[in-house]
Amino acid sequence: MKLLSVNLGRAKAVPYTDNPEGVTGIDKQPVDGPVRVSAPGPKGVGGSGLAGDAVCKLEHHGGDDQAVYAMAREDLDAWERELGRPLAHGAFGENLTTEGLDVCGARIGERWRIGPAVVLEVTCGRIPCRTFQGHLGEKQWVKRFTQRGAPGAYLRVIEPGEIRAGDPVEIVHRPEHDVTVALQFRAVTTERTLLPRLLAAGEALHPDSRRQAREYAEQHGV
Repeated sequence: MKLLSVNLGRAKAVPYTDNPEGVTGIDKQPVDGPVRVSAPGPKGVGGSGLAGDAVCKLEHHGGDDQAVYAMAREDLDAWERELGRPLAHGAFGENLTTEGLDVCGARIGERWRIGPAVVLEVTCGRIPCRTFQGHLGEKQWVKRFTQRGAPGAYLRVIEPGEIRAGDPVEIVHRPEHDVTVALQFRAVTTERTLLPRLLAAGEALHPDSRRQAREYAEQHGV
């Protein structure tokens, strides 16, 4: 398992974003050399966990629980075959493009060591938005991406440090529960009856998903 690329984006004005300011950092490009990774601060205040990476709509993106976004090269390859066009590393706006790592099968709370120092913890899957659809330029992209159910993973920074393309990735902790990124994504999108199952992931689960799961369980007496 390894890191194929580290991808950073700059704020760019585009016609398709739902950001009132009209800019987005979704166009991530691979970079050479080391990149500093650290916890950016709480949601609404902190942006990306990667130095030099722009997050432009802080109310929905970035912050400690969504500090880093990872996508498996294998999932990008599957989309390449379906869309009939190449998808470069970073094409989905991911910070990390990985190889040999089952990103969507990762469990919430799973921890990855990348390179010699950095440790990240899986929190949830990525919810597609209109900006993502505009960036890809594919019709009904939000619906199609959601139906596929392979959203990639958001991670929080447990141990900061530097990473670079080619670094090995090691799973250093895997929780005993069965709440994967794919299951969490289905629960908050297409199969809400799964929401109570997310509570097994405990405090590692993204706070927004934890709140949704608790509210559903209370409303339905689960």
